[in-house]
Parts: sequence; structure tokens; C-alpha cells
Amino acid sequence: MASVEKAPRAWQRMLSGRRLDLLDPSPLDVEISDIAHGLARVARWNGQTSGSHAFSVAQHSLMVEEIVGRLTEASPEIRLLALLHDAPEYVIGDMISPFKAAVGGGYKTVEARLEAAIHIRFGLPPALPAPLQALIKRADRISAYFEATELAGFEDREARAFFGPPRGISRDMLDVSPRPADEVQALFLARFEALEALRPPKRGG
Repeated sequence: MASVEKAPRAWQRMLSGRRLDLLDPSPLDVEISDIAHGLARVARWNGQTSGSHAFSVAQHSLMVEEIVGRLTEASPEIRLLALLHDAPEYVIGDMISPFKAAVGGGYKTVEARLEAAIHIRFGLPPALPAPLQALIKRADRISAYFEATELAGFEDREARAFFGPPRGISRDMLDVSPRPADEVQALFLARFEALEALRPPKRGG
């Protein structure tokens, strides 16, 4: 009798106990505690940064949310979207841009499905309107500029060529010092809860 091959496992077990299907993620399996824990332990720049600790995606996300708030009078919902802009990376990790380009569309498809599930879980729009996407991308590039010049060894001219000038934001406005994972995890969770508390009550809730 021929053996039946098992389909490869497509889910990951989280510390919360949830099993998140990476190819068909359900919003019901998304927990903010898992996101905060994971992002606080995923290193930006493949870990090639100065300091005693990695500069994590969670710390980057906090900085992007702060930049969005400095660039515009953003609502709590917009700031929450900024905080969660890299949330899929708690599952798939942080790929540097050159590798993303090499991998191509498959990565983007998985990332988009995860992002939609995360947004739905927290009552946010599954896909961002173009103007909001542009705002968060601008803040993301400003954060990348300061990370590159302060931590990753880029010269100013090189960082400006890749990420553009950080218009509207100066170095003294931001804390780019890498922090321990447990500390950043707590800061991320606290900021999420603060923004959630400022949002209007959900309908039917």
C-alpha cells in the first residue's frame, strides 16, 4: 500500500498557544502579546548594528509611530496602524530590502495576508488607503535614515541616497539607542494599549 505524504506544516505555534496558519492566517489566531514578543526579538538590519542590544523591529515600530505623530495630527487609529506597520514580521522576520527584491512576489503575498489578518483582528482596515500608506512609508524611511546613520554605519550621503532626507524630523527628537528585548516588548504593549484606549468604542461592543 502506497504511503500518503503529509502536507508540509504551514502553521506556527505561538507562546499564547495559538496556531497561526502562515498561508491562510485567521484573525482569531492573532494576539498582540505574540506580536510584541516576536517583534522585540527580531533584529533590524540583520543584526548589523552597534550597541549591546539588537535594534528590534518593535523599537523601530515605536519610532515610526512617533514620527507619524510628529509629521501630522494623526488619529489614534492612524498611529496604531503605524505601530503595526511591520507586524507581520513577528512571524516572517525582517528581510532587508535587497533580499525582498530577490525573493519577489511570494514574500509579498504572504506578508499581505498576514497584515490583513492582523488589521481585522484589531478592527482596522485590511488594506491601507494610498495617502495613509504614503504617510507611514515616509515615516518608515525617516526612521531607516536615522537607524542607518546612527547604528548601521552608513554615511549621511549614502543614507540620503537610499532613504531620502529626514525632512521634518531632527535627530534630537528621537531615541535611537537599542534597548533590551523585554523592555521594548513592554513599551510596545503599553503603547498599543494606550492607543486602543483612545479609539472610539467598536460598534456592537
